[in-house]
Amino acid sequence: PMGAANQILAQRFSVDMSKMFTADEQNYDKESQNPGFIVYQGESGRLADHAITRGRNDSERVNKIIAFTGQSLKGPADSVAFMKLADTALDLMPGPNNKPISAAGRAQGIAMSLGKGHVVVLGEAAMLSAQLAGPNQMPFGMNRPGIDNRQLALNIVHWLSGLLK
Repeated sequence: PMGAANQILAQRFSVDMSKMFTADEQNYDKESQNPGFIVYQGESGRLADHAITRGRNDSERVNKIIAFTGQSLKGPADSVAFMKLADTALDLMPGPNNKPISAAGRAQGIAMSLGKGHVVVLGEAAMLSAQLAGPNQMPFGMNRPGIDNRQLALNIVHWLSGLLK
């Protein structure tokens, strides 16, 4: 839904945005009970080995991140899906007559080189924010304890600036 606003820009980089909500009943944050809060961990293979996830040293390594209800992406052949969706992920539109579409082979984070620079496209923005949600004021985004979303944001900036190779 929000991705539609960025679709024209994404197409300039050959990135397809689903323009739907992505959920995964197998790989979500159980504490939130929201299948749209998708967990990416290194040991799952869905948090790919890339300069963004490695950082400059072990203290900057990204081991676990959560995307908070975003959309799926498909990048060009020369891009790296560093946040790979599992084959169990689905793209959904709210409503009784909307059928889920498989998001297998898609991602929520893509990195690519372009000319002398780099491009990162994320299918979810809240993971780089710091918010409190609901009546219990549950932290989500970079202020969520036990995840590396803060380090992810820093590593993305370092990679875009050329500090990370």
